Amino acid sequence: QVQLVESGGGLVQPGGSLRLSCSTSGSIRSAYVMAWYRQAPGKQRELVAAITSGDSTNYADSVKGRFTISKDNAKDEVYLQMNSLKPEDTAVYYCKQETPLRHYWGQGTQVTVSS
Repeated sequence: QVQLVESGGGLVQPGGSLRLSCSTSGSIRSAYVMAWYRQAPGKQRELVAAITSGDSTNYADSVKGRFTISKDNAKDEVYLQMNSLKPEDTAVYYCKQETPLRHYWGQGTQVTVSS
């Protein structure tokens, strides 16, 4: 059973930055996609950013130019660098690992952007 653990969330002022980390017990090399999703209160979970095994990346329009997804295969970790944060970025952020057999989710980390 693959387990994912997110960290790095917290309270930040508008315009600030945070770096989220996701550590997986399964090899990132076995995943064809690693992704970050978020869910705000009363809203559906949405894709924020994804990175493929070939290092292609994809971003939600709302975060393009502000967020960067990256991964370290040697450490089995994926990251989300978030800059120029806005109050509307407030949400629980989830890490997802997609393998040929199934998908795995982390427990989430809260990000709150507020002055």
